[in-house]
Amino acid sequence: MDMMHRRRFLQIQIGLAALAGPLGSRAMAQSWPSQNITLVVPFTPGGSTDILARLLGQRLGDALGRSVIIENRPGAGGAVASTAVARANPDGHTLIMGHIGTLGVNPSLYANLQYDPLKSFAHLSMLARVHNVLVVHPSLPVNNVQELVAYAKANPTKLNYCSGGNGSAAHIAMAAFMVATGTEMTHVPYRGTAPAVQDLLAGNIQLTMTGAPAVLPHARVGTLRTLGVSSDKRVAAMSEIPTIAEQGYPGFEASQWYGILAPAGTPQPIVDRLNAEVRKAMTDPEIVAALAREGADVWVTTPDEFRAYIAQEIPRWGDIVRKAKIRIE
Repeated sequence: MDMMHRRRFLQIQIGLAALAGPLGSRAMAQSWPSQNITLVVPFTPGGSTDILARLLGQRLGDALGRSVIIENRPGAGGAVASTAVARANPDGHTLIMGHIGTLGVNPSLYANLQYDPLKSFAHLSMLARVHNVLVVHPSLPVNNVQELVAYAKANPTKLNYCSGGNGSAAHIAMAAFMVATGTEMTHVPYRGTAPAVQDLLAGNIQLTMTGAPAVLPHARVGTLRTLGVSSDKRVAAMSEIPTIAEQGYPGFEASQWYGILAPAGTPQPIVDRLNAEVRKAMTDPEIVAALAREGADVWVTTPDEFRAYIAQEIPRWGDIVRKAKIRIE
């Protein structure tokens, strides 16, 4: 082979190599999904993340023609599941429910986190914002935020608040509340939101600030007393509950947010398809109405918008973690 033909041969080989990646991705996307999809929930059943995952999973399964299997994999504030999914095959068959804790808070909580919220995932879309509600057991003699703060300051460290675990959204929301109000209360972590709320209902714990779906049913029948909501403005489904901000702490906001992710390296055509199907599912009027009844707002985004939001949340919650002196090894 002379020099001219050798050069031409090499050019053809380089061209074929360049096409292989995009063509391979498109071929994979056309045959996807080729099996059932696993949607990992990094917490125990019964909390807001699990409720939202099951609501979305049914719609996604119908749209994609495959079952979406919900797999609860709790541990280390969601870090166990997040690490596993970050290392999973990026073929679009393994997804994870992202959360303010796993994506926005954990980088500041854990010294040796084994995943990077910005680099380890393909960010598909935000899903919803779930507002935290500050609730107390009826035996606690307080009826609003000001009375709670006064009681806590008169009884430092004697009040116990529960959460679904160290580093959970309820843990961090209460940490933000204590930083804002200058109070000190004792954290009692549980293995999930459901058992935490059960112990609160039993009167073994005095208060919590957690996602509305887990506590609103109890508040509506009077077995818990609501003091405030963590959103920046009142929520339509519970408009009678004042915000914490309007009760003397302007600017206070500590709502939970959720999104859905895949392992980094998931082919772009699959990311695009999932984003489209998620947006379609989450904006269905029935889903919007169901979430609104639970005090939640639908919030869908592009992948780039999702990633950018995480990037701004990490330093925000890092500041709260430092001020509250929280550290988990």
